[in-house]
Amino acid sequence: MTSYVFSTLTDGSFLVSLFVAIAVFASLLSVFPSFGGNTLASRMKTVALEREELRNRQRSKLAEAEGRRRGLRIEESKGMRSIVDRLDLRRALADENTLAKLKIAGFRGNDPLNRFLFFRLVLPFLFFGGALFYVYGLGEFAEQAAPIRFFICVLAAYAGFYAPILYVNNRANKRKGSIQRAWPDALDLMLICVESGMSVEAALKKVSEEIGSQSIDLAEELVLTTAELSFLQERRQAYDNLSSRTGVEAVKSVAQALIQAERYGTPVAHALRVLAQESREARLTAAEKKAAALPPKLTVPMILFFLPVLFLIILGPAGMQISAQGGFSGMMNSAPR
Repeated sequence: MTSYVFSTLTDGSFLVSLFVAIAVFASLLSVFPSFGGNTLASRMKTVALEREELRNRQRSKLAEAEGRRRGLRIEESKGMRSIVDRLDLRRALADENTLAKLKIAGFRGNDPLNRFLFFRLVLPFLFFGGALFYVYGLGEFAEQAAPIRFFICVLAAYAGFYAPILYVNNRANKRKGSIQRAWPDALDLMLICVESGMSVEAALKKVSEEIGSQSIDLAEELVLTTAELSFLQERRQAYDNLSSRTGVEAVKSVAQALIQAERYGTPVAHALRVLAQESREARLTAAEKKAAALPPKLTVPMILFFLPVLFLIILGPAGMQISAQGGFSGMMNSAPR
């Protein structure tokens, strides 16, 4: 038996067959993973590349939006500033509410305030001149009395005086709406980052990179808050600035929670978890409120558009039949006696 095994192992043809089998098995073992689909490493690499591509795309969108926006860095117009300073328009037309509205609308610094005051001074004269040309130059409202035509011009000047305020209010409301819609998701992301061990600054920076696809305004505010946390002496001031710039109650609640957490040493993650739950409940309540308000809103469209068509479908054939028989009198005459 031993001699047979030894002779078999020393046989050249057997050794060649054995080596060929080992080579084929090794080749199949090395080639098989490429046909078995993506491994975990390749999948993670693909996800990382896709995420980096999305991040670069979002950064380019933020850079493009920042170039279009005129809120952060605008070259000051010396002419407007000189007129505002010479006429002391800040004292006459601006107050704390005006400054707060400009911040909420995304206008920061002195130059947006100068532009706002300059247009409040100039637009009434422009609107008044345009109304004069429209009423008297083009002969519109010629059939009206002279006091009425002059009153139209004064009304146009009044509209020009309040046009900048309407623009700023509209801009502020749109910006608040954008921040308010994206804030629950941002708060959830912040909670995940803090629970994973990140600091507040790192969490805000990470959230600003991820939330930009939903709200560029919120991403901008978070980036600015991160910078203020690094440079301001009191961190409380950075959180107060965030709440005052956004004007959203949910953001104010989170800012106060962060201030109290740093003052008393309470866990930030616990406060964010409670606020995130409250934010979800508030969003659900708002959705239920909108759903409950739909039936009264749909009543008028149904009366105007749905019910007439329904009556036409129901009564139309009967009306056509009555008309074909000559009306009600024809139907009565053709009825069997």
